Amino acid sequence: MGFEEKNGEEDVAPAAVPLGGVFRYNSPLVQVALIGLVCFCCPGMFNALSGMGGGGQVDPTAANNANTALYTTFAIFGVLGGGIYNILGPRLTLFSGCLTYVLYAGSFLYYNHYQHQAFAIVSGAILGVGAGLLWAGQGAIMTSYPVPARRGTYISLFWSVFNMGGVIGGLIPFALNYNRIEAKSVNDGTYIGFMCFMFAGAILSLAILHPSKVVRDDGTRATNIKYSSVSTEAVEILKLFRNWKMRLIVPAAWASNFFYTYQFNNVNAVKFSLRTRGLNNVFYWGAQMIGSVAIGYVLDFSFKSRRTRGIVGIIAVAVLGTAIWGGGLAFQLNYTHDDLPKKLDFKKSGSEYAGPFVLYFCYGLLDAMFQSLCYWVIGTLADDSETLSRYSGFYKGIQSAGAAVAWQVDSHNTPLLSQLIINWVLTTASYPLLILLVVLAVKDEDTVDEQEAISAAPPSGP
Repeated sequence: MGFEEKNGEEDVAPAAVPLGGVFRYNSPLVQVALIGLVCFCCPGMFNALSGMGGGGQVDPTAANNANTALYTTFAIFGVLGGGIYNILGPRLTLFSGCLTYVLYAGSFLYYNHYQHQAFAIVSGAILGVGAGLLWAGQGAIMTSYPVPARRGTYISLFWSVFNMGGVIGGLIPFALNYNRIEAKSVNDGTYIGFMCFMFAGAILSLAILHPSKVVRDDGTRATNIKYSSVSTEAVEILKLFRNWKMRLIVPAAWASNFFYTYQFNNVNAVKFSLRTRGLNNVFYWGAQMIGSVAIGYVLDFSFKSRRTRGIVGIIAVAVLGTAIWGGGLAFQLNYTHDDLPKKLDFKKSGSEYAGPFVLYFCYGLLDAMFQSLCYWVIGTLADDSETLSRYSGFYKGIQSAGAAVAWQVDSHNTPLLSQLIINWVLTTASYPLLILLVVLAVKDEDTVDEQEAISAAPPSGP
């Protein structure tokens, strides 16, 4: 069973604002915060594990191959995830997706003892399926529940809660490996800690309400729904590939996870000691919280016109991105695969550690601003959770296809400078297309209100 928009078959009249205000259990704020906590425990911990480079191992081969498998299946189920979410509903979709994160972390616990890649690779492929389900549901909840004028704020809320998982997750390997300065891979306790958080996220996903039960502060429901079908979702998903709006967002989606491989494996893992990699992750994901709040403010409050806010937001991220990748270029010119740098340690390297640390912090800042911007643009393209779950799934599918390629690019020892330039070009190429999408497809709130009033008015004449 699942759900889809009722298309006017049953109008839900605005009700009085329920008692409890914004902190009601069935309010968009609480539900978005809950999905943020679920992602705090699952993708947040996964990000902390990946952010260490090589999955916490000295040899990144197993992690690269596992991530290639992961993002290959993620590319497929990211696109299919929106339809599956519309059929199964949030709880079953999110719970099953979360459990695959536990399996993935467990595969590296196994690898720590036996050094066999097969389990990690299979677990990665299974996680790709689960992640596609989880992120499609997350995208629908985050973009469709809030009122349009506060969509950027809610995206910032989610991104901050979600990335706190990366912060806490970074503290786990930092604390558990603090005295293992010369160690090559993290200890068993690190992986067990990640697994505990991930399982807690799976349990927490059962607290997410069905969209029909979510009521905004003005008394309107977030979405009006009925059960959907496999055939309906199959047709709607196929239509995404002919949708010109989705085509314009493809470059941004492809770029949005492509740079992780370079940043995690070839900056954090190559440049820093094991315990420092964990500390760097704390600040990398902490920077994401700052970045999401900053861009959320621009997208919701900087100008009266929503279209203007979108364009200004894109330009701001483009300028900042150019500066950060420029700094990354200056940093990358100092080492290659054949001439690796000495490992920096936050306690032993003194001021030499400061510059690379700031760069890595800025990479996290840019990531959050770029992805929050993409989600905001997607959220402006529709208002119902069914359509937005498909749009979000399409975005995650293309994003994951790019990530799968990126992990293999690194596995084939592509020159580090070439990897940086590819990342810079991909993100830069997406900005003008996002501006075009905003200009052509994003309507200001007052225009939307007028159109809704016209469509709601009774027909004139006989």
